Amino acid sequence: MTDLIISLQRWLVDPNIVKWVQLCIGILITLIIFKILVQVSSRQVQDLDLRYHIRKVIGFVSYGVIALLIIIIFNDNLAQLTVIFGVLGAGIAFALQEVIASFAGWIAISLGQFYKTGDRVQLGGIMGDVIDISPLRTTLMECGDWVKADLYNGRIVRIANSFVFKEPVFNYSGDFPFVWDEIIVPIRHGSDFRLARSILQEVVEEVTGSYILPAKEHWGHMTGRYLIENARIEPFVTLIATDNWLEFTVRYVADYKMRRTIKDQLFTRVLEELDATNRKVELASTTVELVALPTLRINRESKPDNSQPKT
Repeated sequence: MTDLIISLQRWLVDPNIVKWVQLCIGILITLIIFKILVQVSSRQVQDLDLRYHIRKVIGFVSYGVIALLIIIIFNDNLAQLTVIFGVLGAGIAFALQEVIASFAGWIAISLGQFYKTGDRVQLGGIMGDVIDISPLRTTLMECGDWVKADLYNGRIVRIANSFVFKEPVFNYSGDFPFVWDEIIVPIRHGSDFRLARSILQEVVEEVTGSYILPAKEHWGHMTGRYLIENARIEPFVTLIATDNWLEFTVRYVADYKMRRTIKDQLFTRVLEELDATNRKVELASTTVELVALPTLRINRESKPDNSQPKT
């Protein structure tokens, strides 16, 4: 028992042990304080985006406070720590190249405005909405794959931030939160193509007209920021004639999250308007129509001549 007490006294007298105990207590108190701050901010702040950023800031500040504690407590042995950390840093940098690249990617994402939380992006063939950006990974709520159109499929995908240095980053909602989309409407030959064009133009203006003014405003900011032409925002209809039908293409701008809904509205209204034309305008389909039969020629075989005597 006496030996144990003596050993404890030696441990408590050792300045390095005291510093480690102080560091552990300081880290514990720091984590408790910042945990309380996160809970208070979650209750007080109603805006989800602002609440998310506050949590991120509180987390980064807590890491900074812990690093400051380490520097203050081990200030006497700072020179030795520098050498030790230098050797360890070289080994860690070699072993954790991907981690370091991901952290550099996080800095590039934060400063270079590649994307932010809430944006819809495509990274490495994976499309989804950004729901979290950490120092190492970007988390997406995936869209598409086995689900058609731009709808969630329920999978959460985590992608290393180093990816921004290796592949293109497609952002559907960055500076211009709209996309151009098209629908193709085949009309039968012999239909009133002028009436068909008029109907399609009226329908697309009716359904997507609310997006024209905000899209023009955002595109104006784009032309002021980038060297880009002033594209046509208003919806329009084009026509080409094929062997099978008259093919009308309806082009329009839409909110990047509303593509499937808008297509549903467009086709519904087009079908309603075409039904009201009393077959002046009819949809075409891939069918085979037998117009006429070719002339059939039948050659009768001649009967053998039996009048010649047999020899």
